[in-house]
Amino acid sequence: MTGVALGSAQGRWVVLTATLASAIALLDGTVVNVALRPIGLDLDATLANLQWVVNGYMLTLAGLVLVGGSLGDRLGLRRIFLIGTAGFAITSLACGLAISIDQLIAARVLQGVAAALLTPSSLAIIQATITETDRPRAIGVWAAWSGISSAIGPLLGGWLIEILSWRWVFFINLPLAALVVLIAWRYVPKSPGIARDQRSRFDVTGAALALIGLGGITYALIQGEWLPALVGLTALVSFVVVEHHTPHPMLPLGVFTIRAFSAANVMTFVSYGALGALMFFLVLQLQVVSGYSPLQAGLATVPFTVLMLLFSPRVGALMARTGARFLMSAGPALAAVGVLLLATIGAEAPYATQVLPGVALFGAGITLMVTPLTATVMAAVPRHQVGIASGVNNAVARAGSLLAVAALPAIVGLSGDDYAIPELFSAGYTAAMWWCAGFLVLGALISALFIPGSRAQTAGAAA
Repeated sequence: MTGVALGSAQGRWVVLTATLASAIALLDGTVVNVALRPIGLDLDATLANLQWVVNGYMLTLAGLVLVGGSLGDRLGLRRIFLIGTAGFAITSLACGLAISIDQLIAARVLQGVAAALLTPSSLAIIQATITETDRPRAIGVWAAWSGISSAIGPLLGGWLIEILSWRWVFFINLPLAALVVLIAWRYVPKSPGIARDQRSRFDVTGAALALIGLGGITYALIQGEWLPALVGLTALVSFVVVEHHTPHPMLPLGVFTIRAFSAANVMTFVSYGALGALMFFLVLQLQVVSGYSPLQAGLATVPFTVLMLLFSPRVGALMARTGARFLMSAGPALAAVGVLLLATIGAEAPYATQVLPGVALFGAGITLMVTPLTATVMAAVPRHQVGIASGVNNAVARAGSLLAVAALPAIVGLSGDDYAIPELFSAGYTAAMWWCAGFLVLGALISALFIPGSRAQTAGAAA
């Protein structure tokens, strides 16, 4: 197949279905934080339970996203895409119907499995289907509308919670997923995948060890038990050994010998850890301590995403003049200043004077960081490894958020029902913001010390 033109009817439908699918996953990631307090009150959840509502999804998504990409290559992109989308709809229904917090957490874990099939396939379908000349424009459309879905997620979630209930945060996925399946079935061409006699052995052991490793450490951090941590660490060490010796690894470890790639991923881990933790704590602080409604708390974070939408394309042009290192150092440092401003939010928190400045600075800093970070990761590796580089960076970002949300509540002394007691939660929130600022400063230092100064130097590191 030579490819489908973006200007054709089929090309437009292909981009629409890939964009809608990406939007579903992004919506779910942004609206659930807004729903945490209503969920906790309705299902009598502890703070650890709420951590699992977020991290159950992130755990299986981070642990299996590379598996999902590999399955798409092996078994056909459309097939895995449809399975992932249908699975996401079914598990979303299960989330919305949950009558206990344990049921909701279990459904969220399964929802993450479905998302691991859906997420890598959405962009890969554009890559595999649209003609090469139209592909950059198609990816731009996909990125822009995916970003818009992130921006409206908190607003939509808050609105649904106020007029209906938190359950509709999950039910909203059902009509969207049904539309995606119908369009994909009609317009996305089948891809044959790899012939059975040409397939290499699938790295089941590596995938299982990665999931056990992340799961054990996450469980230990949230529940405060050391045995799961030992199991998790043992699994991660075993994962490295297996990936080093297996002939067909899920994660080729050789990419980490490239200094720019390794540094960019360490920077991704700490910076996205700060991002995930900030979003978890901020919306709870605004509702529990400052008295914001779910809709108001959702609206509070919208400027962050709007800044990314408006200025990310211009950052690419700026990077051509400054190089990646400057922006990857200045961005996290600016974001850290924004976080320290947000640390001052208390019971009296007028939005325009106490919330918006911090959100705006944080958003500006992350906007400066994301484009050069992505470019550095992709430019650091040889051309034939850009797919695995993207997948690794995606998984590292999610793992950073996962572990930060798991660890920080215990580090700052929050547990049990503390999230429902304004005085206790506010003290923990302030401490957590200082930790997030520290993570961002660490990311800035890593970039300043180890990221090449120009795009040409970054690309040269792959030689």
